[in-house]
Amino acid sequence: MGCDGGSIPRRDEMVKLKKKAEKVDKDVELQARWKYCALSGEELKQPIVACELGRLYNKEAVLLALLDKSSIPEVARHIRSLKDVTVLQLTVNSSYKPSSKADTYNDTQTSQYVCPVTGLEMSGRYRFVYLRRCGCVISEKALKEVPSETCHKCGAGFKSAHVVRLNVSEEEEKGMREEMEEKRRRPRWQR
Repeated sequence: MGCDGGSIPRRDEMVKLKKKAEKVDKDVELQARWKYCALSGEELKQPIVACELGRLYNKEAVLLALLDKSSIPEVARHIRSLKDVTVLQLTVNSSYKPSSKADTYNDTQTSQYVCPVTGLEMSGRYRFVYLRRCGCVISEKALKEVPSETCHKCGAGFKSAHVVRLNVSEEEEKGMREEMEEKRRRPRWQR
């Protein structure tokens, strides 16, 4: 440690500095939001549902949480029943290959689902929305480029109030939460 006559201590050996806060890797965070259930943390598998705040869940995890309402985590407290979630109609990516072995290379850039109109992968790089009426998931880019009042995938009609963005930022989620609470205060026939 020094001061024994044979070594010269450096500043970093003598002065303890504050550790810098660890930053979350953006790619890892995106992968966690788009590939794993927000409630259970397990990998998303069909049937996948989404709430009014745009979070993705396994339907099985939501059902188990609703059976024991006392143990629902804060992330899903706004889900009161299955009426508060929508089953998503996702388009499977034909080029996606799940890895079967633990020691093989996992391509985290490819996604299991794509937009049926533009072919963009649902990996978090692009914004995606779902329509609450039919549950179809499309990219926000497709919705803007081809404006329509019918779903691009199934042809069902919808209004702009039925479009919900998936996996939004914290600031956008606050606005969506206020809108959801306002909608829940109104009578059912006015929603």
